[in-house]
Amino acid sequence: MQIKLSNKDQGIFVFQLDQDNYFKFCPERGGVITNWVSDGNEILYFDEERFMDKTKSIRGGIPILFPICGQLSTANSVFGKDYLQLTQHGFARDLQWQYSFNKNRKSLCLFLNESKKTKKYYPFDFELRIEVTLKIDCLEFKITIHNKTDIAMPINFGFHPYFNVSDFKNLEFIDIPLNCQNQEKNIISNTLDELNNINLGVDLLVYTSGRSTFRDKIFKRQVTLNHPYPFDLGVIWSDPPRRMICLEPWTSPRNSLVDGFRNIMIPSNDSQSFDASIQIKSFK
Repeated sequence: MQIKLSNKDQGIFVFQLDQDNYFKFCPERGGVITNWVSDGNEILYFDEERFMDKTKSIRGGIPILFPICGQLSTANSVFGKDYLQLTQHGFARDLQWQYSFNKNRKSLCLFLNESKKTKKYYPFDFELRIEVTLKIDCLEFKITIHNKTDIAMPINFGFHPYFNVSDFKNLEFIDIPLNCQNQEKNIISNTLDELNNINLGVDLLVYTSGRSTFRDKIFKRQVTLNHPYPFDLGVIWSDPPRRMICLEPWTSPRNSLVDGFRNIMIPSNDSQSFDASIQIKSFK
């Protein structure tokens, strides 16, 4: 197992188990995992052409959402007039991360700390640490957020994985809740009815059991996210004509820092941890 530079121009590194099992990541672009190959198969969707244009947001891989998921409803900062309003999904996906290789655990550790940039939006000292362990057919994540401030720190956290799919009509969602929130229309709706429009684009919030699964009948693979409470919200998002589906684990819904619903407060000099994994299973 090793880490080596894969693309010097784009700052992309590869974390390799063997030639058929590896992932790539870019520390300077939000610590994003850009690619994941499992048993020789590209699991993640990644728009490389868009990635090369640093003026545009990333479409693909696994962006990291912190300290909010989604966007806020207010025009002004929730922290007062001295701060800029947090942009959609927060600042973590736009900043440079640090990383290290844990030889004992054979894992990659990604780190983000407060900086002059984060203090323009967010008046807290913190360390966000994500330990990524690569196994055959599985990515495991251990997320720890440490509040280094003398007051309680509000946070939301999420991942935004983009998965390759053969075609929208070949997808089957398993164990999904009966109802969901259509985030574009802000209404409660039947989940299966909404998913019938997945080829037109959907943005759905679901309250899961801590497990989210879909099957691709042509690729003959099943993708399962394990994301137990309090990381158990799920967002299903499609952006046609891109052949991808986002199945996103969140701790908190949009606007949580404003209305307080499922907002997580980390006490002073304390930490909050979350666990998640993505498992791939082939079927005949």
